[in-house]
Amino acid sequence: MAQANHGFGYWGAIALAVLMALFGVPIFVGGIYLIMLGGSWYYALAGLGLLASAYYLFRHAMVGVWFYLVTYGGTVIWALWEAGLDGWAQVPRLVAPTVILVLVLLTIPALRGGVVTSRRALGAGAAAIVVVGASLLALSSVREGTVVAQDATAPADEAVAPGRTQSDSDTVSPAASDNAEPTDPADPTAPASNAEPVDELTPVETPAETPAPAVETIAYTTLEAGVDWPAYGGTHRATRYSPLDQITLDNVGELEKIWEFRTGDLPENDEPFGNQNTPIKVGDRLYLCSALNMISALDAATGAEFWTHDPQTPVDAIGYNASCRGLIYFEDPNATKTDLCASRVVHLTHDARMIALDTETGQACDDFGSGGTVNLLEGIGDTAPGFYAPTSPPTLVRDVLVVGSQVSDGQTREAPSGVIRGYNVVTGELEWAWDMGRPAETGLPPENEVYTPGTPNMWTIASGDDDLGLVYMPMGNSAVDYWGGDRSEVENTYSTAIVALDVETGDVAWHYQTVHYDVWDYDLGGQGTLVDFPTSDGPVPAIIMPSKQAQFYILNRETGEPLVNIEERPAPQGGVEPERLSPTQPYVTDFPNLLKPDLTEADMWGTTPLDQLWCRIQFRQASYEGVYTPPTVDQPWIQFPGYNGGVDWGGVAVDPEKNIMITNYNNMPNYNQLVPREEVDELGVLPITDPNYDADAGGGSHGSLSPQAETPYGIRVNAGWRVPFTGMLCKQPPYGGIAAIDLETREVLWDRPFGSARKNGPFGIPSMLPIDIGTPNNGGGFVTASGLFFIGAATDDIFRAIDLETGEEVWQVALPAGGQATPMTYEAQGRQIVVINAGGHDFMETPIGDYFIAYALPEDLAR
Repeated sequence: MAQANHGFGYWGAIALAVLMALFGVPIFVGGIYLIMLGGSWYYALAGLGLLASAYYLFRHAMVGVWFYLVTYGGTVIWALWEAGLDGWAQVPRLVAPTVILVLVLLTIPALRGGVVTSRRALGAGAAAIVVVGASLLALSSVREGTVVAQDATAPADEAVAPGRTQSDSDTVSPAASDNAEPTDPADPTAPASNAEPVDELTPVETPAETPAPAVETIAYTTLEAGVDWPAYGGTHRATRYSPLDQITLDNVGELEKIWEFRTGDLPENDEPFGNQNTPIKVGDRLYLCSALNMISALDAATGAEFWTHDPQTPVDAIGYNASCRGLIYFEDPNATKTDLCASRVVHLTHDARMIALDTETGQACDDFGSGGTVNLLEGIGDTAPGFYAPTSPPTLVRDVLVVGSQVSDGQTREAPSGVIRGYNVVTGELEWAWDMGRPAETGLPPENEVYTPGTPNMWTIASGDDDLGLVYMPMGNSAVDYWGGDRSEVENTYSTAIVALDVETGDVAWHYQTVHYDVWDYDLGGQGTLVDFPTSDGPVPAIIMPSKQAQFYILNRETGEPLVNIEERPAPQGGVEPERLSPTQPYVTDFPNLLKPDLTEADMWGTTPLDQLWCRIQFRQASYEGVYTPPTVDQPWIQFPGYNGGVDWGGVAVDPEKNIMITNYNNMPNYNQLVPREEVDELGVLPITDPNYDADAGGGSHGSLSPQAETPYGIRVNAGWRVPFTGMLCKQPPYGGIAAIDLETREVLWDRPFGSARKNGPFGIPSMLPIDIGTPNNGGGFVTASGLFFIGAATDDIFRAIDLETGEEVWQVALPAGGQATPMTYEAQGRQIVVINAGGHDFMETPIGDYFIAYALPEDLAR
């Protein structure tokens, strides 16, 4: 009878006790293990408190409440001591314990010796929820207001040697075998020396052979951004700046959708789609491409379709994902305007074709290649579908199309070549090939030979300077990213480097390496931006090269000489290649970087204390010595930033009038481990070239285990470092940010988290919370003369306008799919129009779409 009088409280206490025990056991046991690993003592003590409280609550003893109150009080003190007033950091520390507190208080009336009424218990529980919830929201808001970038200045005793400019006759940066420097990258057989890094800049030598023709003899027209948007980055200088100012801070809130175009190009099964297209606009037409390379010409004002060309790209040609980042527009100054292909668009397909189309009709340009098509597999040799799969557009410098290609990561050392080729934009004829393994040969390989396999490739987008006749290529690293034992000296020279080629000859004018002996997949993913960089001696023509480590290498774009101080600092050693790792890595020290402090155990995160404990244990189990922690096989290692860290293919945008640079960036780690070859083979993980290849076995471009065939190790990558059960990330937010830097004063104007929790949550369930958590992001933005920065990129499916000078968000609209594409702007019929491709991204886990959406002010405001 007494049991019945207790009602819900009696059974509630038992249920709560069981729940607390279920959590208390793994927290206690895991906490003991964490202590053995050298970690925090909190979890073992908290687990013990939970178990004691559960025991007495199960017995309906009031002492169970007191045990939990002591445990909860200790939790609050510990949480504040370890994470301070950081709202996001306190979520796994305090939210779940507070919920348990409320439930514990609700059991008091059913306990022996309970002296508090149910109403008071409810009131106490409600108060606890309000106080903790309000505090966390308030702390989050405070934290999100201003985030200070890491100080770029190194301690004086860490400086080893200044950064170097390297011409094609320079010595290699300290990255070769046995930490020695080969002398001539053009001659892989040249002996190595044991010289230490040079303490001064190496002079740049102008290539003596084949001088470039005078600019006046070149048939080309340089188009500017403004009314038009003639290239992926606005122009091939890639400032992503528009002088248009019709849309302002005062009226941006009036933007409305004026048209929408859908390509109809969507995955039918589970194909990895993620179109990232930035359209181009010249005259009254807008040109865009779909995920599988369908090209459409639209009326720029209305979105009406003029024509669509479908190259019939096969689905099995998809590499990392189905995306078509951009197109090339070219007007032939020697042609009559009525001639077929007097103006043309050129694009690359996933199955390695380069196709030129007439802009008026969509017809193939018969005088280009063979019937309008150039076969980019010529000289590459046999390759599996999707292995050599271009996703970025060529870059047009003068009248030369400079072409690279994506090569799927982690497959085999004998991957397709990273050769860079220059083609005549009118005829499609090969003018030169830069194959670093065959430096004396600039054409097709001899019969029955191929371009050098496995060399660093350029999968992203180059930029170009018509006046200098130089094209600037952000290079990747050699085939297989996480082991380099048999890389040649020329590979070690040009991997993860910005390389300037003479566009008339293909000769290397200069190069600068941003990572020595890259075994971290820190390839340069961003397009270099060409600016007049302010210095004490006046503006200097420069290139800004962002990196995945969120540093900005600013070089004289004519000579490659650094315009900022770059010093060599000691880098962690060890791992599986201690004799080959570079002892130092270059750091920019007198220009702000967005590189965040090294991780600590306290940075581990999750939805609950159990998630956080899991991540803390993983942190303690791993090798981690900060940036450039060497790959290991006997234990996992933490890579921070991860391969999707820092600034990727979205690049930066620069307002040349205000001298302000703005960029979004990622702030996520990877949790990696090399896997011995015999284990990889036993698991049946095969490279894409194997006849028995099965992507479902884990060897695909999205697989967690990649084979790295013909090397001693495969590689297991936990990208973003996720908790297995909830899918949340192990590092606490923010995971992405956005910042503005004054190029003249070299100061960070603002730096804050970028992206809300709206479409993010545990188990993949959208939380719909409009709180800026700082999400992963891919894709860039553009800036206008009116001081607005437009960007999608974040995983919350929001398209935003941001005040360039303050970082304040002044407009947003929800997209029907992920906005992982760089938007653009132009003028048509007197209106400034903004367009974004909402194509989604499978790897970023945003909804896939086929939308191109245009926004403008209402006509009465635009006139």
